[in-house]
Parts: sequence; C-alpha cells; structure tokens
Amino acid sequence: MLNRRHLRIKVLQALYAYFQANEDDYTKAEKELFHSVDRIYELYIYMLLSFTELKSIAEYRIEENKKKIRPQEEDLNPNVKFINNEVIKSLEECVELRSQSETLKVNWIGDEKQEMFRKILLNIRESETFFEFMNNEESGYEEDRSFLIALFKSEIANSSILYTFFEDESIHWMDDIDLACSMVIKTLKSLQKDEMNQILPLYKDESDEKEFIKLLFRKTIMLEEESEKLVDELTANWELDRIAKMDIILMEMAIAEFQVCINIPTKVTLNEYIEISKFYSTPKSNGFINGILDKAIARLTKEEKINKVGRGLKN
Repeated sequence: MLNRRHLRIKVLQALYAYFQANEDDYTKAEKELFHSVDRIYELYIYMLLSFTELKSIAEYRIEENKKKIRPQEEDLNPNVKFINNEVIKSLEECVELRSQSETLKVNWIGDEKQEMFRKILLNIRESETFFEFMNNEESGYEEDRSFLIALFKSEIANSSILYTFFEDESIHWMDDIDLACSMVIKTLKSLQKDEMNQILPLYKDESDEKEFIKLLFRKTIMLEEESEKLVDELTANWELDRIAKMDIILMEMAIAEFQVCINIPTKVTLNEYIEISKFYSTPKSNGFINGILDKAIARLTKEEKINKVGRGLKN
C-alpha cells in the first residue's frame, strides 16, 4: 500500500512538471498526477503475474523437451517442483488478482513478452536460489513460499530485462519499483493454502489519501507566490535562480504542508522533505533545506500560520 512519503514524491514529480511547463490550469496536471498514482497498481499486478507466467513458460518447456527425437532421462522425467509450487497455485486461483488483471488490462500476453519471460526463466534456472530449491528434499507450502520470496528478491525484482520493460511502460515506474516490490512480498507472506486469498489495495484509506494528494498539490500551487517570497527572505545571501528548482519546490511543498495539513506534526513534515531531498536533489541540499525550513517554521509559527489540531501535534 502507498505510504505518505510516496504520495509526497508523486506530488513532487507532478509539481515539477507543472512548473516547468508554465501552465495556468492545474486541473490537467492534477488528473495526470492521480493517473500516475493509479498506475503503481498496474506495476504491482504485473509483478504478481510474473510468477504464474514463469510457471507457464516452464510447463511449456517441459512439454517441448518430451517431444525431442532423442529425449534424455531428465526430459522424460523432469523435476516438476517449480511448476507444482503451491503458492503459485494460490496466485493462479486468486479471483481478485484475475479480476484486476482483466480490468486494468495488465497481462504478459504477446510474443515479445513471452520471449522476455523465456530469457528471464533461463537466467533463473542458472541461479543458486533455483538450484537449491529444486534439489533439496524439503516440501510444503512454507517451503514454496520461502523459495518464491527469495527468488523474487534475487532474480525477479532485480531483473534487468523487467526493468527495461517497466521503464519503457512508464518513466515514473523506476521510482515506484521499490514500493511495488514491498507490496508483492507482503502479498506472498499473506497467502494461505486453500483459501480465498486477497491481494493488497493501493490505498490504506483511499478517500483520506486522495484528499491528502489533492490538498498538497493544490495548496502548493495556490501558495506558490507567498512561499517563494518567504524562501527568498530566508535565503538573503542567495539569489533564487541560484537555488535548484527541485529544492525550491520541496521547500514550497513543506511550507504549504505546515499550514494546511493540520493533523501532521511539523517535525514529521520537516523530516519527510529532508529525506526526500536526499534522493531527488543535490548531495548538500538536505542540509540547506533543513536550515531554511527550520527558519520557516519559526516565522510561520510567530505569524500564527501554523495551527495544528489534536493532542501532541503542536510540534
């Protein structure tokens, strides 16, 4: 499920594109923002379906090997431990996964995708994780689950072939992969044998999280002039055009969040944007942003523009 940091990152990306385009109407940008958030779920579904696709390719390979003119013993009596994996069976039987796949039109159908998975399977078959699983004498649902999680972490989540595909599908998916991977692992851990299994929702609380996205996006735009003036005053020794555009947007987002998200402590907001800056700006930006936002909190508090509601939210 999405966390607040990831939501802030998606808003950051949308604001950067919006300001770079110098658009006056934010409604189109807001629509694209929500579309980019919704597409994270497509990435999650793609990854879940990778297990059943690999099984399908493996089954086809076994059947083809049996048709050889001079089949070897291993062709006639193959090791079927992988294609009999019970956790993959649970994914195949998951009605919700199948429904979401059909609704979102997310699948691995097509010659190009099939060829891609044949290559991925070849890489997997050469991996130590696969070899150990196929040749140990352990069995059962928990063994199958442990293997799939280990295989996903080592071979699927880090597959350069899949990365290329996902990057071609959406440039923003490179920022979403870690989240989607964590969702896949949580899903594998939650599956139970012979149960009506469910997959994870995208949002923990859809209405609340969507409202947060909308509020943060709109208010940052509405308060842009005021926030920019504040940043300008707090960076007396700097010209605004010398400050990275990403740093300015991060600070404007934080300043807006301080004032309009009345149930989020200022320290939480401050720490979140400092952490985001470590990945989306220059190496020294986090210290710079920390210093400016500390001053912004003091100024806004003095002007009574920060008003938190709820016990323990004053700081």
